[in-house]
Amino acid sequence: MNTITNRQAICDTLMKAAKQDLDIIVACSDSRGSASLSPFAEQYPEQFVEVGIAEQNLVSVSAGLAACGKKVFAASPASFLSTRSYEQAKIDVAYSQTNVTLVGISGEISYGALGMSHHSCQDIAAFCALPNMRVYLPSDRFQTAKLIEALLLDEKPAYVRVSRSATEDVYGEDMPFVLNRANVLLEGSDICLIACGEMVPYAVQAARLLREAGISAGVLDMYCLKPLDEEAVLQAAKSYRCLVTVEEHSVFGGLGSLVSQLTAQKHPIRVCQIALPDTHLISGNNREVFAYYAMDAKGIAERAKQALSES
Repeated sequence: MNTITNRQAICDTLMKAAKQDLDIIVACSDSRGSASLSPFAEQYPEQFVEVGIAEQNLVSVSAGLAACGKKVFAASPASFLSTRSYEQAKIDVAYSQTNVTLVGISGEISYGALGMSHHSCQDIAAFCALPNMRVYLPSDRFQTAKLIEALLLDEKPAYVRVSRSATEDVYGEDMPFVLNRANVLLEGSDICLIACGEMVPYAVQAARLLREAGISAGVLDMYCLKPLDEEAVLQAAKSYRCLVTVEEHSVFGGLGSLVSQLTAQKHPIRVCQIALPDTHLISGNNREVFAYYAMDAKGIAERAKQALSES
């Protein structure tokens, strides 16, 4: 089982790139440990900025550094980065189009035992609503590394959300990667599971359970929420009887909403949204919470069966 988190993959990728590029700057809000960025701070102290527990300052300082020609990666817990510093992300990063990648660590229910104050159920919806802001939820360490490498090559604002725990490997080190293009993980004909982030491995497991039950299930990894890979979604809508979106986010404004909006306009098809409910969530680790809300592999498979039967 994989033990390398996506946070570690980000650090490793940035450390490798920083050897050759002095313009790479990493900034944190007293979160270097939580973000697994302590090795970067130790090895490249002159390329590391610590602002303390001040998320708003984190984003504004990062934007200022980017305006001076730096390539800035600003890391903070997603629950705070997407709320406390939203105004700064809106004006200093998105509106000003500065070269800042906002890294939301421990996204969604990663801090599950700490309760609602530390959940980030709204971050996809919030950041997708900002003009010029791109939104990415990579699934495993390999995809995360490829994404960071790609973002190092451009100068556009982005929000990257990663989970706290290590996820099962979906890809290999030599995986093909194209920025803003979804990946087809499994082909099928009955039902397509469209997933993002930490839910992708669960979707793959669910698809295998569905296949054991005689249902031809495909899986589409939609790591790019904005820009959404419309071509991939519409191709799935034309190829399957039903679509099921799977995301670690509120049922409002996330992947399910984006897919439903697109298909309603361009190729109507039944879309079943599997997401966290609009309620105060139970406390617990992510596996416990996923199981409780039928968002683990078994729960996804059962809900997909029901959606297919109603199509």
